[in-house]
Formats: sequence, structure tokens, C-alpha cells
Amino acid sequence: MFIDSVELTLSSGKGGAGAVSFHREKFILQGGPDGGNGGKGGDVLFEIDNNTDTLSHFRGQKSQRAQNGRPGEKRNCYGKKGESLTLKVPPGTQVIDKETGEILLDLTEEGQTVKFLEGGKGGAGNAKFKSSTNQRPNYAQPGLPGITKEVILELKLIADVGLVGFPNVGKSTLISVVSSAEPEIANYEFTTLTPKLGVVDLKDYSSFVMADIPGIIEGASDGRGLGLEFLKHIERTKLLLFMVDAANYRSLKEQYENLKNELVNYSDVLSSRAFAVAITRVDAYYGEDLESDMKEFFKEIGITPNQNFNFNSQNLPYYIDEKEYGKDLTEPNFIIPISSVSQANTKELTDELHKVLIQL
Repeated sequence: MFIDSVELTLSSGKGGAGAVSFHREKFILQGGPDGGNGGKGGDVLFEIDNNTDTLSHFRGQKSQRAQNGRPGEKRNCYGKKGESLTLKVPPGTQVIDKETGEILLDLTEEGQTVKFLEGGKGGAGNAKFKSSTNQRPNYAQPGLPGITKEVILELKLIADVGLVGFPNVGKSTLISVVSSAEPEIANYEFTTLTPKLGVVDLKDYSSFVMADIPGIIEGASDGRGLGLEFLKHIERTKLLLFMVDAANYRSLKEQYENLKNELVNYSDVLSSRAFAVAITRVDAYYGEDLESDMKEFFKEIGITPNQNFNFNSQNLPYYIDEKEYGKDLTEPNFIIPISSVSQANTKELTDELHKVLIQL
């Protein structure tokens, strides 16, 4: 089960108390104090595990605590240190203070281990307090308490390209064609219920990660549909790919503007992200002239096709911005029609996405 947000109460271990003890041995008079120090309490650590992609393993574990340190013992023996609590989380997990909403940790680097809560220090035994003026101390320190923190763990997937579009416009089909991901695909809306990641392999050993989230509907930024819940998973992406459906009852312009408006309403960060446009399902296009409709779409959104408006071998036109990729965030870096089923222009699409990512 995919879970991307959990609430936890985490506590580091309490330090062990120091011991009060005096050396007792036959033929040794006035052996003196020999109480050892208490052991340090266990820490709370976060470890980023790339083999984990959900927070579901924290279900039913609302409260987790590191081990307490053991008390000191006689003969100057230290108490055993408490065992630390290590929480394995997927890359992209944020640790948020439940009370203040402050982001305490942003865990993104694979293999990284971060200490979150320090265990309590163990108390000193009475041997530590022996002096020339106090040769028989009969007291020791208690261990210091651990730290307790109520936190929210929130997962935001890390990807290079985030797919944005209305339900059933071909996002899952595309990611299944260009990567080895196997999302559920069906001919009805909201087939995708959880985010999916796919690695797109290119020639010369290059690759990038693509993220598919459930479809956005009009009003998603106000809480309608599934889109709002999962829009956070494309906040970390470097590039957004708008999926505009050529076979949809909505016009190309309407889909494009609605998607942009939902992103603006949801987040200033997402609305200022570099983006490109894929016109999907052109194999199911039912109009009279795809080239004319695309040119009209360009005109409606204020783009003038230049010499890069070409026909490829599949007889599908596409547009590439003359400006340097990623510099103008108000216009798409490119617009390209594709068919994931027939794989028309899918290679051209991944090549152009890779070029933009290099620039970014």
C-alpha cells in the first residue's frame, strides 16, 4: 500500500543512572568508592533507503522509542549504552515538526544517515566525586532524560520529469512505453491511484526519472479529485510535461490553460517550473487537419511557430523553442504530438526532455 504521510512520536533513550558503590575486598581496608557511570541513551536516526518507496511500514507504530542506557555498576563498570533507533525512509522524505509545521529534515541523498534526536547522557557514578576532601561520596548522578518529538513524515518523490494532465490522457501508457514501469492501464478515468516512477534509459548510458501522478481535474487545487493529494510529488521535479489530449472533448487550449491555472493555484513553486507540452493520443485524433489545429493552438497560447516547426517521419509536426532551454518559464520549451500506442514521436519526446534537463 502506498502511504506518503504518517504521524509519529519519537523518543531518544534516557541515560542510565550512575552507581553508588564502595570497594569491598578481604584484606583491603577503606577500598573507596567504585560506582561506575551510567550508559548513554540511544539516539534516533533516519537512514535513507533507496529500496523503500513508501511510508507504509510505519502504519500502526505511532510511538517509537530508542533504548534507555543501563545503570552503572560496581568496580567502576560503565552501564551499557542504549541501542539507537534507526528509521529507514525513502529518498524525498521530509521530517516536519507537528506543532510548528517547520521542516526539520529534508532527506534526499541515498545512503545518508542523519541523527535526529540525541540520547540522554548517562549519570556519573560516585567514584567520579571522590576527592581529598570527600573520600566517601555516597551519591551519584541520575541519567539525563531523552528527547521526545511529535513529527509528521511526508514523502515527496524525487524525479526529473513530472507528468501533468487530466485523467485518462495517456500518462500511464507513456511511462510504460518509455520506461520499464508497469502502471495499471485501463479505458476509464482515475486508473492511476498512486504515483509511479519510471527510469527512462537513453543511448550512451544516459537516463532520467519520470513521475506519473493521478489525473488532475478542474478544481484540484481546491481539493477536488485525487490530484491535490499527489501534486506534492512533482514539487521536486526539474521539468513538468503537460499531457494535452488530442482526442479529448476539451479543446487543446482549454486543457492547457486549466492545467496551468491549477498549478498556479496550488503552488508558486510548481507554477514557475520549466515545462513542455506533449499532445497525446494523436492516433485517436478525430479532427480534419492536425497540423492546422496545432497551429491554431500555438496562436491561441501566443506562440509563433518558427523554422523548427517540422514534420518528422511519422508525418507529425512538432515545435521547439528557439530560445535556450529552461530560460523562459512562461512558455513551453517544446510542443510535440505523440502516440504512445504506436510509439510515434516517443523517442523524439524523450530526446527533447533529456536536452532540457541537461540545460536545467
